[in-house]
Amino acid sequence: MLRIEYLYWLVGAFLIACAVLNLRERHYSMAAFWLILAGPFVFGDAILSALKQGQAWPAQAMGVGVIALGLLAARGRLRMAADGPGEQEQRNQSATHLGNRLFGPALAIPALTVALFLGGKFLASQGIELLDPKNLTLTALGLASVLALFAAFRVTRAKPLQSIHEGRRLLDSLGWAVLLPMILATLGGVFAATGVGDAIAALTSAVIPIDSRIACLLAFAFGMVFFTVIMGNAFAAFPVMMAGIGLPLLILQHGADPAILGAIGMLTGYCGTLLTPMAANFNIVPAVLLELPDQYGVIRSQIPTALGLMAVNILLMIVLVFR
Repeated sequence: MLRIEYLYWLVGAFLIACAVLNLRERHYSMAAFWLILAGPFVFGDAILSALKQGQAWPAQAMGVGVIALGLLAARGRLRMAADGPGEQEQRNQSATHLGNRLFGPALAIPALTVALFLGGKFLASQGIELLDPKNLTLTALGLASVLALFAAFRVTRAKPLQSIHEGRRLLDSLGWAVLLPMILATLGGVFAATGVGDAIAALTSAVIPIDSRIACLLAFAFGMVFFTVIMGNAFAAFPVMMAGIGLPLLILQHGADPAILGAIGMLTGYCGTLLTPMAANFNIVPAVLLELPDQYGVIRSQIPTALGLMAVNILLMIVLVFR
């Protein structure tokens, strides 16, 4: 069975390779950053097993590593190495020569992921499923990425070592921003477990008239946007706002339709995604990859869309949620 841990180990091995390449070029801060980040991918299972056995020091050591990642990022020395002479011209010539064939491997990733996900339960040998059923989506995505990599070798006629160098160049260009999706994905669970939703419910009761369903709805909508701006992810903001305002006030007290509230509420939260640098995948990474002179230019161009969409979503919820 292809377990998700195998793919984590593959990611860890790639991060270690990036660290070694940076170390060879004496980019010590960048090398340390990728080497520490490889730790959870390579030793994640061992850390969890040790924790279950009552040994806390591996997890504590990994916590120190996370702090070290923050310190390395704060020093501002995570910079991509400059291209060598002729490297940019060579890449441009290769892209021109390959043309639209370059999109083939990239488009193969979502296509293969869907195919593996839908057919995963039918892929079995001697009664044993070939893909981990507990993490079928991630396993399918990882396997699809590996298959797309081999397709890229076929299309570009590049050597496997070149893929590591180009992957390292891309990773170095992103720098600390690669951490944000992993960190922000945990915030929703952390906030829910620490009772932030209950605190929001108490604050809402003290500030707004909870007998007014419109006031509660506005608090829910603006709260979704605000927490998404903080967390960078509407999925992380949703459980907090639903636990604090959506469920106790809108659904139970005012009889709001939970399906409509959840659907449009999530879309309202994504208005905050358009406004925050914390949504690095959407707002910071494109600016880095395109080498835009204004790091926040993507966000500034999205402000009118975000505000307009938020207003429309609020009106839709007012009309539809309490029908």
